[in-house]
Amino acid sequence: MRNFILVVSGPSGVGKSTLLSKLFTEFKEELYFSISSTTRSPREGEINGKHYFFVTQQEFEQGIENEEFLEWAKVHKNYYGTSLKQTQNALEKGKIVVFDIDVQGFNIVKEKLKDKIVSVFIMTPNKEELKKRLIKRNTDTMEDLEKRLENARDEMKELFKYDYLIVNDDLERSYEALKSILIAQKIKTKRQNLEQIQILWNKGE
Repeated sequence: MRNFILVVSGPSGVGKSTLLSKLFTEFKEELYFSISSTTRSPREGEINGKHYFFVTQQEFEQGIENEEFLEWAKVHKNYYGTSLKQTQNALEKGKIVVFDIDVQGFNIVKEKLKDKIVSVFIMTPNKEELKKRLIKRNTDTMEDLEKRLENARDEMKELFKYDYLIVNDDLERSYEALKSILIAQKIKTKRQNLEQIQILWNKGE
């Protein structure tokens, strides 16, 4: 199978991490999660090398200079970026690579990798629901909360660029939608080695 990159985007707080966690539980042998590097401080429970690679601003800027990132962006005064080398290695090993990146990162990756990308945008039913979820998460100051809502409004303007849209108003239904997208992409003809399939089929004559 010609492997691809599944890009998942959406405002902070829409449930991307929960949905991807369920996807990796079911398809863990086939998927590789691209772990982003960031200059922000770890939140409670976050582990370096599992949730993010936590680096200094100097280390990140050195990586930019050395062209080590497939994409990078500055969000809420912190840098976030995706390692080019890790992505290439995972694809060569036959993995489907999963990115959880923002709209800025998606635009860069889409331009660089084009038809290797399958993109999904995840959103809440409305702005008020997003605000409730962010408040419930209780990880932001009021200033940070307002900034996230402002960024969410900007991200919503980019919906038309994505292949699929999931409104996460019901976790199980949203997960089934995400799972269906993954399965459908795996069996697309352009992902298959059709010549080899034909040769193997004809051997049965």
